[in-house]
Amino acid sequence: MEPTSLKELLRGIAETKIDAPVTAVVTDSRKVAPGSLFVAIRGERVDGHDFAAGALEQGAVAVLAEHPIPGLPPERVFAAADVRGALIRMAGNYRAQYHPLVVGVTGSVGKTTTKEFCAAVFSAFGPTLKTEGNQNNEIGMPATLFRLDEETRYAVIEMGMDHSGDLHKLTLAARPSAAVITRIGVSHIENLGSQEKILEAKMEICDGLPEDGLLVVNGDDPRLAAVVPPRHIRKVQFGVDSRFAQVTACDIISSAKGERFVIRDKVNGEFSAEIPAVGRHNIYNALAAYTLATRLGLDPVRCAAALSDYRTTGMRQRVIEAGGVRLIEDCYNANPDSMRAALEALATLSEGGRRVAVLGDMLELGAISDAAHLEIGARAARGVDCLFTFGPGGALIAKGAQKAGLSQVHHCASKQEAAALLRAYCRPKDTVLFKASRGMAFEEILEDYLGQA
Repeated sequence: MEPTSLKELLRGIAETKIDAPVTAVVTDSRKVAPGSLFVAIRGERVDGHDFAAGALEQGAVAVLAEHPIPGLPPERVFAAADVRGALIRMAGNYRAQYHPLVVGVTGSVGKTTTKEFCAAVFSAFGPTLKTEGNQNNEIGMPATLFRLDEETRYAVIEMGMDHSGDLHKLTLAARPSAAVITRIGVSHIENLGSQEKILEAKMEICDGLPEDGLLVVNGDDPRLAAVVPPRHIRKVQFGVDSRFAQVTACDIISSAKGERFVIRDKVNGEFSAEIPAVGRHNIYNALAAYTLATRLGLDPVRCAAALSDYRTTGMRQRVIEAGGVRLIEDCYNANPDSMRAALEALATLSEGGRRVAVLGDMLELGAISDAAHLEIGARAARGVDCLFTFGPGGALIAKGAQKAGLSQVHHCASKQEAAALLRAYCRPKDTVLFKASRGMAFEEILEDYLGQA
């Protein structure tokens, strides 16, 4: 963060006579240093207000809190009923000082991967800031905006949401020139109730777009294909099957190393592309990045070539070889769409050996949870040789697979049991997929397997 006056950061939030420069905005008291502004957030386990006094002692310029804090000088504690909203507003005030080309990325599935593809493409044209990991919420997105500086030419900002209204706040702070919506799935359906409501919430990203803004959407998603953005926003579709998409992929060749295909662009022509990521879903993510960049005026030849610079992050389809067994770590998150995509990738990555899936709960699905887990079990039965499951949702996946005719199904009482059974079952040339929602911590099964393989 570049030094910014406290008055400027608090514009529209609170009045202050202190005109000291702020060099960092932090929500973790352990990161407080002289010149910081400490934002006291009340979390599920820790209340930041308990650390406000210590933050001032460590040199914080001021504290932003939900209420005045007894014993602390009132001129250095600023109250905001909605501290998280105030943090987003401060990030917007900071962002307004700089003028990079900002793009926003949202969607029910594929946000982080699409963000990484976008960053790879824009980085070919100049210094590019991107959201680190999946820091896409009301705390993580402001942290990304606070990293802007005069050198930033492009910024790729991932925006997530749990409830209606979340994206409205984030996009007004980021003020993107263009946005991508990857897909409308069922993530957060527990909070929003239907895919139609999810679509409405995702379309809030348009609220921050300018008069000549650009919205890029997946034309193979029927809801996004049909959605009508505000009149001042230009909508462009990408896809594989859509007849109406401006950008499509054809001549697809899949291998364990990734996907090769031809980008067919109705405006710019055809270009060969290659991405180091497996699965049809990653072709969509790459097309989103290409479409976004080219419709913002960047050279299509360089955009297509830059897709090969993509690198996976976190626990998303990381491929490990151990004892001749290929292991696919895809433990970051899971919903029905990403489960299907992962099972498709398993089929592509398997080269001569058996296909093994280790699957667990998909969280936050609400009323559709049971049916979704049963359906994934049936889907797995059509493409794997052996299935291991863990967790309550995993039990339903196992049930669905058995009902669909898969004989090699093992529902495990513990992660340790799952790892032990895997060690006994797997042999060289087998390929194993690990997939569940982040809250299930399925990487622990993989770590156990690797530690004792």
